[in-house]
Amino acid sequence: MKLCRFNGTRLGCVQGGEVFDVTTALDVLPEVRWPLPARGDLLIRHLGPIRDRVEEVLPEAAIVDIHQVSLDSPVANPTKLIGAPVNYQTHIDEAEADEGIVFDQNVIKPISESLCFLKACSSLVGPGQGVTRSFPDRRTDHELELAVVIGREARSIARERALECVAGYTMGLDMTVRGGEDRSIRKSVDSYSVLGPWLATADEIEDPNNLDLRLRLNGEIRQDSNTRHLIYDVQTLISKCSEFYTLLPGDVIYTGTPAGVGPVKPGDVLECEIEAIGTMRVPVR
Repeated sequence: MKLCRFNGTRLGCVQGGEVFDVTTALDVLPEVRWPLPARGDLLIRHLGPIRDRVEEVLPEAAIVDIHQVSLDSPVANPTKLIGAPVNYQTHIDEAEADEGIVFDQNVIKPISESLCFLKACSSLVGPGQGVTRSFPDRRTDHELELAVVIGREARSIARERALECVAGYTMGLDMTVRGGEDRSIRKSVDSYSVLGPWLATADEIEDPNNLDLRLRLNGEIRQDSNTRHLIYDVQTLISKCSEFYTLLPGDVIYTGTPAGVGPVKPGDVLECEIEAIGTMRVPVR
């Protein structure tokens, strides 16, 4: 099942290129008051009942034109956005050859040493909001990544069981302003964490470690690879991260980007595609 959030508060089910408005399925969510009793994103935590209710209301759901709505991040309230740096050898190679990427860093630490970093949740947007480029005098790069959405609490989970805690998959753009600040700061600028266009539930994807991914900048292919080239695969990333903190429903792991990263400017359009998930169009302002 592919579920999207559109126009802020509407829930959609995507089938055959059409969006069915199944917002009434949200009625199965429990009513909550401050402070929120549930840890993690409310919809992702209750994804099972939501999916059952979507199946019930789908036959009578209105069809909306996907080109006439604003697609938001399919995860509304993650507690953590986790990024995996230099997780493709091809990206390591290009970073070592491009001073604009490494900036003043003398050594690129392998993921086995640096593991992951956190991005501010306030940087999260959907493709409909697009990227607002900050720091116009500095280079800002696009980085397309497979994004994993956690479906249940997990702490110190073994790699062999890691996929059991996955709710689904989506596409992530890990936008990055180059400079000397810590990576987590430069990747946490408002709108620099794009997620979309929808959530493909885990049963939609047989093997997350064998998916083609491609990014076009203004129609020109810039990134073209497959997740089989990940240094730390999806299971390893989940297991390693869970050693340090509890993963909660709705937490997102950006799995890393392949070679081909490059600068964007206002007016550019990023077209992103990952096999078995779909495509999304992201404007840069």
